[in-house]
This record gives sequence, structure tokens and C-alpha cells, in this order.
Amino acid sequence: MSEQNDDQWSKKLIQELATDALKERRRSRRWGIFFKTLTFAYLIGLLYVAMPDTFDFDDEALAKKDHVALVDLEGEISTEEGENAEGVVKGLRAAYKDDHTKAIILRINSPGGLPVQASYMQKEIKRLKAKHPDIPVYAVVQDMAASGGYYVAAAADKIYVNESSLVGSIGVIMNGFGFTGAMDKLGIERRMLTAGKNKGILDPFSPLTDEQRAHAQATLDELHQTFIDVVKEGRGDRLSNDPDLFSGLFWSGKKAIELGLADDIGSAGTVARDVIGLEVVKNFTPEQDPIERLAQRFGASVGQGLGKVMGQGFSIK
Repeated sequence: MSEQNDDQWSKKLIQELATDALKERRRSRRWGIFFKTLTFAYLIGLLYVAMPDTFDFDDEALAKKDHVALVDLEGEISTEEGENAEGVVKGLRAAYKDDHTKAIILRINSPGGLPVQASYMQKEIKRLKAKHPDIPVYAVVQDMAASGGYYVAAAADKIYVNESSLVGSIGVIMNGFGFTGAMDKLGIERRMLTAGKNKGILDPFSPLTDEQRAHAQATLDELHQTFIDVVKEGRGDRLSNDPDLFSGLFWSGKKAIELGLADDIGSAGTVARDVIGLEVVKNFTPEQDPIERLAQRFGASVGQGLGKVMGQGFSIK
């Protein structure tokens, strides 16, 4: 009887060990598949961010031919790498230094952003154009060139759009929140110390006086007038007399042409081929590190959304 129990116990033990081993193998196989899939997705992501968005010619033989230089202004204009004036200006300078550059296309897809960054780009385009009058600059709008994006576009010789592009929004905004009423209801006391009675002018937990409001509005009006002057200088008598032109409204690409904010329908490819008369396009946009580009694309929507909801901003936008 004892031997029979020992045999049963041994069989049960062997069966449990075999079952555990099988489970462990299955678990290892699943983790292996998971990490292989993750690695594959990571490589695909790197390839995606590293690939050019449009036709770019990197062949050395083609690069030695006369070509159209392409520089991209993509995303919200800020001080971040890839979205600031330094990158665009660096690309423009490199394009002008190339002896085979016959024209430049500034391809814009931007909702606007920081006024200083937009002004820096606009002024540098004007300076380079004056230095190289034989090399025209064309702005080509993709999805949008609004506010600061249009501020930069206005420096180009001509502006081309898609019928569905969003163009305009010539205005300046300063935004934020005020929580003074909520603090009163909750019995919260704000303890902020400043040197200078207006140092906390935009503090969301302090009331905004009439004097401070008037000062902020005067500053916005001054920056708005600068924006208007830049557009008028760039577009000249092509602008219509529409009273809403500088009101902050935006329009479709088709309507923008009617208003004189843009010149014609066109993409980077059609402008290079049909307007400039060259098939070869060379991209001078400075390249970012692929991993940084992947991280920026992954977090851009969340970061921008939180910034707009939680923070206070000041932008040509």
C-alpha cells in the first residue's frame, strides 16, 4: 500500500513539474514575441521619422545640377529644436551658399507661435533676398500658414496655397485664466510678494486692474500693428481692402487668393516644375536626430494640449 502511494505521489510530482515547465516555456515564448514586436515597432518608427516627407534628391550627381532649394517650417513656432528660427535660418543660409540654387521654396505648415521667432525668420529672409536678388523665394503653404506662420510667409516673393489651406489669422493673443472668484469661495488667501506693483500682472490668482488691462491691451495693439505693417510691406497693393483682413480671421486658400493674402494654387512640386522650371529639388532643412524626432512626434499632441489648457500664453497665433 505504501509503495502504491509513493508511485502515485511520484507521478503527481512529475506531472506537476512537467506542467510548470510547459507553462514557463509558454510564458517565455509570449515575452519573446512581445519584445520582438516592440523592437520591430521601434525600428519602423525610426524609419518613419527618418524618411523624407516628399520628393528629395540626395544623389550626388543630381545635387551638382541646378536645383530648387527646399526649406521646411513645420509645426508651432517655438524655441524648441526643429521648431525655432535657428533651424529655418540655417537651412536658408545653406541654400543661398550653394552655387546651384536657382530658387528657394519655403514650405510652411504652421499655426503660428512666438512673435520673436517669427520676426527673426521674416527679417532674415528679407536680408538674404536683398543680398541675393537673383534668387527668388516662394512660400508654399500646406495645411496652414496662420498668424506667425503667415508672418514668415509674407516675406516671400510669392505665396502659393492649396484650396483647402488655412491662411491668415493676422492678430496677436495673450491668454490665461483667473481663479480669484474660486479662491474667495474656498477661503484661500493668495500670498504673493513682488517688488514693483505690476510685477504679478498676469498672475491667475490675483485680480487684473483696469490699469493693467489697458497696459496689456496697448502692448497687444502695438505688436498687432507691427504684424500688419509686415504684411502690407510684403504683399503691397496685392492686398484687398476687406475690413476684416487684419481682424484675426482666417480663410481657405481659395479665399486667401481673392483677398490678396496669397497668389495662386500650387504645391512644392508644381511650383518647382511649372513656375521655376526645374525638376530637381534639394532639401536644405537641417536634419534632427531620428530618436528626438520620434519623441517629439509622440509627445507633441499631449504636450501642446496641456500647455493650452493649463498655461498662459503670448503668441502671434
